[in-house]
Amino acid sequence: MDALEALHNRVSVGKLTEPAPSESQRENIFRAALRAADHAGLRPWRFLQIEAEARRHLGELLLRAAETEQGGALDEAKRDKTLAMPLRAPLVLVAITRLQSHPKVPHHEQHLSTAGAVQAMLTAAYAQGIGAYWRTGPLAYNPLVAQGLGLAGNERIDGFIYLGTPAKSPRQPPDLATSSFFSHWKAP
Repeated sequence: MDALEALHNRVSVGKLTEPAPSESQRENIFRAALRAADHAGLRPWRFLQIEAEARRHLGELLLRAAETEQGGALDEAKRDKTLAMPLRAPLVLVAITRLQSHPKVPHHEQHLSTAGAVQAMLTAAYAQGIGAYWRTGPLAYNPLVAQGLGLAGNERIDGFIYLGTPAKSPRQPPDLATSSFFSHWKAP
């Protein structure tokens, strides 16, 4: 698949199954992340790979964090849903921004750079026939989750990237008119 085809047609794929991307497919996905726009070359991103039994441990961590947020045990349905979150795909990547002090690159630009890396990975996955989607939610910003994943004090989670084999054919992307989003600025 050529680059423009992947960029024009990439869609999120929410129903994923085994197998996870192979090592060579992962390498392509990971290398794509390294090409993200990155003001001052800070390379503020890093990613944790979570798969196999580690996904269950992540579910337990998410459950502890959710129960702490709620001030007690969740009902059975919410408990089961929380435990199953990491099991949505055979591979979960945690996108992390390492915030650095820099006179020209504020923290929000560093988060944007990580977002650019994630978008590049999603497109690289799509180009290889791998299903992928990006999720956040309140637990991505929970300090217990950050602590349980071993994040440093200057690190923040920017999302969970789910990767696997599409359980069905990806949906067609919406046919959007560029003119709805791009216009010429007219100087006063």
